[in-house]
Amino acid sequence: MMRGYKSNHNVVYSKHLFNLIPKAALRYRAEVLALEIIPDHVPLLVAVDPQFGIPRLVKHIQAEAVTSHDLRKAFQSLRTRLPSLWTNSYFVSTVGGAPLEVLKQYVDNQKNV
Repeated sequence: MMRGYKSNHNVVYSKHLFNLIPKAALRYRAEVLALEIIPDHVPLLVAVDPQFGIPRLVKHIQAEAVTSHDLRKAFQSLRTRLPSLWTNSYFVSTVGGAPLEVLKQYVDNQKNV
């Protein structure tokens, strides 16, 4: 999932977050199928047990103890930001029978939007 980015401050955070989100998902038996890090949102394609639930997974991924806390610990410049690096809002859509490769391509293309 790691990609070769040019070196700047956002890239360091992005690479770190590329590692944190899949780890967090695995804790809740979810699988990250596609992931992009964009300054104002994080497109994510994930397979999760419907009984566990998407809202619950998103809450855990966004939780301070999972990603925001870890990023603030690793990068001092983020400590002066708002109380959280995440907002409470998110968008969820189920994909049904859409081809997985098309969905992965959609997430990957979000960095160009």
